[in-house]
Amino acid sequence: METNSVTIILVHGAWGDGSHWRHVIENLHNEDYIVRSVQLPLTSLEDDIQKTRDLIDMQEGRVILVGHSYGGAVISGAGHHDKVIGLVYIAAFAPDKGESLGGIFARREQPSGAANIYPDAKGFLWIKYDKFHESFAQDLNLDDTTVMSLSQKPIHGSIFGTEAGEPAWKTKPNWYQISDQDHMIPPATQKEMAERMDPRRILHLDASHASLATHPKEITALIKEAVSLMY
Repeated sequence: METNSVTIILVHGAWGDGSHWRHVIENLHNEDYIVRSVQLPLTSLEDDIQKTRDLIDMQEGRVILVGHSYGGAVISGAGHHDKVIGLVYIAAFAPDKGESLGGIFARREQPSGAANIYPDAKGFLWIKYDKFHESFAQDLNLDDTTVMSLSQKPIHGSIFGTEAGEPAWKTKPNWYQISDQDHMIPPATQKEMAERMDPRRILHLDASHASLATHPKEITALIKEAVSLMY
């Protein structure tokens, strides 16, 4: 029986879907936490925030949002929902008002994974299939990385130019995990975003961008910490 009154909603990032949280979901569910994973369309920031809000609306009681990568931008917007009591960022974007993801990238030299991103004819961005492992999840076993690569869900390029609204992390308790071996979002950029949020905790992991898949125990523990402090 699910015994915890807080619902944990996991929000995936670009080039993936809710299944990227597979091991975290199993860990939380097996300990009787109420956990849900949103499936974003990745068509616009507005669409993705609304899809997350729709799932929040369906929950009874309080909610903690957990965002990986681009999902951090999504929870920064959706986190204003009155049911949301905390935010957890996993190697994630945490834009301030008026910032765009492209602008955040432009602050320093592009990470190595950026060279392996390409657009299709409709403006959606993909990671080259044979470069997914080295770009996104170099510390994940090849079988799991192959599944991630071949099932990747592209993100529309226009999202990287969209300016963020006022972020919920300014008013809601938050936590941040930095991936120190990230090839998609520079660790220095993650640290910069995390420190200005004044989080309850910053967790460093010797991990790739896919820390939710390679370090699920540590990610689960961080989420559980956030839940415990919200009671």
